[in-house]
Amino acid sequence: MGEIVIELYWKHVPITCRNFAELTRRGYYNGTKFHRVIRDFMIQGIVRYYDIDFMIQGFLRYYIFSFRGDPTGTGKGGVSIYGECFDDEIHDDLKHTGTININTFCNSNISAGVVSMANSGPNTNGSQFFITLAPTQWLDGKHTIFGRIHSGMAIVKRIGLVETDKNDRPVDDIKIVKGSIRNA
Repeated sequence: MGEIVIELYWKHVPITCRNFAELTRRGYYNGTKFHRVIRDFMIQGIVRYYDIDFMIQGFLRYYIFSFRGDPTGTGKGGVSIYGECFDDEIHDDLKHTGTININTFCNSNISAGVVSMANSGPNTNGSQFFITLAPTQWLDGKHTIFGRIHSGMAIVKRIGLVETDKNDRPVDDIKIVKGSIRNA
């Protein structure tokens, strides 16, 4: 399907970025799928029959990656590198509206493509994440933002348009092939 480049916000949310990068390095996300897709809102996990390769770009590190997060594909699985769950890293400068108030970022006005941790309440971060398809300001302060789509947003949007069932699960699986990391 293509490559998606994600910029990770290491300076602002290092614990969350380390979790995501290490899970990727370990191959945890390999073969997982987007299990939830809500049009004009977000994609979570992995979905449909397409093979997806992602490149995650950090400030000093670059990651070539394929998405996942819940090895069960149900939205109920997944753990962090810190144990079952880890605490939120909510940063006032990072917003789900896409407005990022940080001088070092070259793109400070994105309306979609924010990458955040999925959770079941405060301080319940594990391995699941989602990518926004539109501004979602009601999520501010509730989900840790740890990155943004640097390139490949057209692929994310294509995933956001797949046919889903009444539970927002894609009719066809979209699986991540492989995630790998390379240091810059």
